[in-house]
Amino acid sequence: MADWELRPASAADVEAVAELRAVVMRPDLERVGRYDERRVRQRLRDGFTPAHTWVIEVGGAFAGCVALRPAEDAHWLEHFYLDPRWQGAGIGTAVLGELLERCDRDGDLVRLNVLQGSPARRLYERLGFTLETEDPVDVFMVREPNSARYVREKAT
Repeated sequence: MADWELRPASAADVEAVAELRAVVMRPDLERVGRYDERRVRQRLRDGFTPAHTWVIEVGGAFAGCVALRPAEDAHWLEHFYLDPRWQGAGIGTAVLGELLERCDRDGDLVRLNVLQGSPARRLYERLGFTLETEDPVDVFMVREPNSARYVREKAT
């Protein structure tokens, strides 16, 4: 696996992230009939919050991003995009694993949504996310912190 690191995002990263989102999301959005060249980028711009976002760098170069937005009852994993050149190299698993370890230490529940049929769902399931609900377009998943899963499993 290539060396990678996370750095805090800044407002200056928004266009690189919006462009990566358009590339990464295109196949899934086309499959569900929802790809729009302008909208795919604008939705990212509208929801980009640097304070809750990290940039993934490989060899010092932009390779992706991930956000972990605090909410009332959980953190929402959002905007998790990795340049296709680095997909399948273990970087996504490692990045997500590091963020989930932080949430486990703090006892935080993590939620996300993924498009129906997205191959990313397999990664999320491997890392402990389970189905919460779904609709014709989105799958909503949740992951309890490891300590909570351990206590529940031990009690049963």
